Amino acid sequence: MERTILVTGASGFVGSALCRTLAVQGGFAVRGAVRKAESLMPAGVSSVTVGELDAATDWTVALAGVEVLVHTAARVHVMHETASDSLAAFRRVNVDGTLHLARQAAAAGVRRFVFISSIKVNGEASQPGRPLGADDVPAPSDAYGISKHEAEQGLFQLAAATGMEVVVVRPVLVYGPGVKANFHSMMRWVARGVPLPFGAIDNRRSLVSLGNLVDLILACIDHPQAAGQVFIASDGDDVSLPRLLQAIGRELGRPARLLPVPPRLLQLAAGLLGRRDLAQRLLGSLQVDITKNRQLLGWVPPLTLHQGLHATAHSFLENQHR
Repeated sequence: MERTILVTGASGFVGSALCRTLAVQGGFAVRGAVRKAESLMPAGVSSVTVGELDAATDWTVALAGVEVLVHTAARVHVMHETASDSLAAFRRVNVDGTLHLARQAAAAGVRRFVFISSIKVNGEASQPGRPLGADDVPAPSDAYGISKHEAEQGLFQLAAATGMEVVVVRPVLVYGPGVKANFHSMMRWVARGVPLPFGAIDNRRSLVSLGNLVDLILACIDHPQAAGQVFIASDGDDVSLPRLLQAIGRELGRPARLLPVPPRLLQLAAGLLGRRDLAQRLLGSLQVDITKNRQLLGWVPPLTLHQGLHATAHSFLENQHR
C-alpha cells in the first residue's frame, strides 16, 4: 500500500519539482497543497486547495492519511518590500502559519515533517576560509531569516513535545529550469550582451541546483539519521561571480562581457542607490560546508555545477524562443 506524502507550496519552484520527482519515482501517493484552486499539478499528483498560509488555515482535508509532510510554502524574501511591518508579515506566514500546520500535522499522526528553511538563518556572509555549517550558531539579520529561524525553533520544540520527527533543510541560492528573480536577470544580461561591471570581483558563493535540492529532500524523507537534524543544501562547488557569469555565457553561447570595475566603487554606488543588500548578494562571499550531509546521510550532490547550469540555460533559451 502506498504511503501518502503532502507537499505544501506544490505549485512553486521547489514544490512543483519535488512533486514531479516523487510522482515519477513512485512509492508515495503524492498530494500537493496549493493556495489557489486553478494551480496546475504534475501528472500523478492530486491537489488540495488550502488558501492562505497563516494561523487560521484548515489543513484537515490535506492532512488526512499523510505520513510525511514537506513544507515548502512560505512568504519568501522580496526585493521591494511593501508591508509596513516586514517582520510581522513574515512571522504571520513563516512562523505562525508553519507552526499551526505542524500542530495539526502532529495531531493527524504525521510521522515526519521536513521543513524547507533558508541559509539566511545562518547569516548573510561567510568569512574567508570559514564556510557556514548546519550546526553553527544561527545569525539571521533580516526579517525573512529571523522568521525562518523562529519557525525552526518552534518546530523542534513541537517535535520534543509530540514525537513527530522534524528535519530542517536550509538551501543556499537555488537555480534551475524556470528560475526567476536575480538569477534569471543575470542570464538575461549575459544573453543580451550587456557589459557587466563585475570582472574584478573575487568572492566565493555556494549555490544549489534545483535537482540537487530535490535529491537532498528525498534523502531527508526517510533516512533514519535525518530526524531532528538541520542540513544545508549546496552543490558543493563554490564559485566567484565572474566565474559564474562566464559559465552562464558558455551555456548560452554568448560570452559574458565583464568590466574590471573596482569593488569599492560598486559598493559605493549601491549605497548611494539604497541597494546595499543587493551589493552584498552580488559582491560578498557566502560559502557553506555540507560535510554533515555526507557523514549522516551518505548524500553527495548528484549534479555538478556544470550540469545544473546547462539545464538552467537550456530552459532559458527554450523559453526565449517561444
